[in-house]
Parts: sequence; C-alpha cells; structure tokens
Amino acid sequence: MSDPGVPTGPSELVRRRLGRSGVEITPLALGTSGIANLYTPVTEEQAREAVRAALRRGIRYFDTAPHYGLGLAERRLGAVLRELPRDTYTVSTKVGRRLEPSDAGGDDLAHGFAVPATHRRVWDFSADGVRRSLEASLERLGLDRVDVVYLHDPDDHGDQAFREAYPALERLRSEGVVGAIGAGMNQTAMLTRFVRDTDIDVVLCAGRHTLLDHSAAVELLPAALDRGMSVVVGGAFNSGLLADPRPGAAYDYATAPAALLERALRIKEAAERHGTSLRAAALAHCAAHPAVTAVLVGARSAAEVDDCADRFEEPVPDALWEELRATGLL
Repeated sequence: MSDPGVPTGPSELVRRRLGRSGVEITPLALGTSGIANLYTPVTEEQAREAVRAALRRGIRYFDTAPHYGLGLAERRLGAVLRELPRDTYTVSTKVGRRLEPSDAGGDDLAHGFAVPATHRRVWDFSADGVRRSLEASLERLGLDRVDVVYLHDPDDHGDQAFREAYPALERLRSEGVVGAIGAGMNQTAMLTRFVRDTDIDVVLCAGRHTLLDHSAAVELLPAALDRGMSVVVGGAFNSGLLADPRPGAAYDYATAPAALLERALRIKEAAERHGTSLRAAALAHCAAHPAVTAVLVGARSAAEVDDCADRFEEPVPDALWEELRATGLL
C-alpha cells in the first residue's frame, strides 16, 4: 500500500452483507459520476483526493459505471484502488451501455459529462453484451474482478434485460466471476419486478427514497425486506435540492418546481430548529429503513466527501421526525 495514511483496519465503517450474498459493503458508499466530470471538469488530482478522502473516512464501497464520463470514472477510481489490498474494498459497476470508439468529435455534455466524445454509448442488454461490457470495465479499472454488477437503467429494454442480461449475470455469479448481482434505476416499478421475479441480491434505487419522494416505500422497500434482498439508496439529495435548497436548485436533474423548493426550505428550517441540518436529515431518512443496506453519495472533491461523512454521522433527533410527520412534511 503506497499511502500509510489510508486506513484499512479498525477505522473502517462497520460492514453489512449485501442480500444473501457473501459480499459486504459499508453503510456509506461513494458514487463516482462526480469525479468523471459530471457537468464540469474535475482534475485528476481532485478525483484522486476525493477517493482517498472516502477511504480515510472508512468508506469501503465504491460504485461506478462505463456511462460516467465515457469510462473516466472507472479509470480514475481504479487508479487509486488498485494500490490497495484487493480484499479491503468493494466495487460495483454496471452493464447495459457498451462503449464503442467514435471519431465524431466534440464533447459529451449532451449526456452530462464534460469529456471529449471519444466513444459512443450503445444500449446492449444481450448476454454477449454483458460479458463484453464487464471485460472492458475490468480493463479500465485495472482490477481482476468487481464484486457487484448492476443492470444499468434498463427502463426501455425490459424484455431483453429480463430475458438475456439477467440470466447472464446469474451465470457470472454462479461461476464466481462476481459476488452479487442487481439492477440500478431511477424508478421503482421495474426494480420491484426484479425483486419479486428474479434472484438478484440488491437493487440500487436513485432518488425515489428521499425526504421529498417516498415512492420506494410503497412497494419496493417492503418487497426487498420480505425477500431478504438489499437496497442501496442513491440520490439522497434529489440532485441538489436537499443539499442546498435555493432558487434555481436542481431536482432530479432539472430546476426544482417552486412547491418542492418551499417544502425543502421548510424541512431545512425544522432541522435547524432541532439542532441538526437538512443534509444530515436527508441521509438519515435514506438509511433508516431496514431494507436499506447503504446510502450512496456522489462527491467531486475531498471536501464534499468529508461533508457527506460528517452529515452521515450527525445525530438527528426523533423530535424532528415527529414534527415533520405532524406537519405533513414527511
């Protein structure tokens, strides 16, 4: 290990098992779209320090995908992690979008990433596409394996995802190539179908179990709990509104409607009256459900990682939840 300042022992967060698999993850996890130049550039050094800050704070679960910066997230994450003993961290990546070289030129901002458009994304939930995508991810990461593989946003490809991609993941798991399999989406209906109709280990649900959106609690979370499957919750801040509610703040990647902004501000005021913060309440709400194994946060810098870790550890009094329920805000 090249950096003795990065802990790999007692300072780690307590690990939790992912569903019925043997894979273990920490309750706070780092997503890597931010270090892949999401919306604006992030330097190599900033990206490296963000990952190292997560390690220093005891985070041992890292989520990535080929989609993030056309492979940049995987390359930057792997550059740090492969310096560490392989059994000291857990990595998930995703399949469903293969990357193919492109000479079209320009940038990738149409997809949200400030990177050169050196590749194009090809939707592919075929069995062959799953294996090819995973092999390319391992090459970019520079690792011999990943621990978890998710089907990434199969919203418009449900038939092929269930018929071809899911069985391919099952085979990879049975062969020992990966330890756990799942699906990651921004909706709950298809994730609930995966939980009820397949033998996955985990779903990654983004933005649907937050202080402002409770839709995952209707069917998805109870179904996962009933079947002994894990839920990893992403999008705790709903793209930014719950991190810093102000005019022009984003909600689900668009400008927040006025009614939601007002609601977020009211929750923020209540949190501060109870001696805590809106960000702490947002993370605590996500983590509280017994079906939730981890909360996945995105960060672009070491400072943002530290802030998320601090807020995750910040006490949130029961009196706040009582007030939010009594006032209809939760």
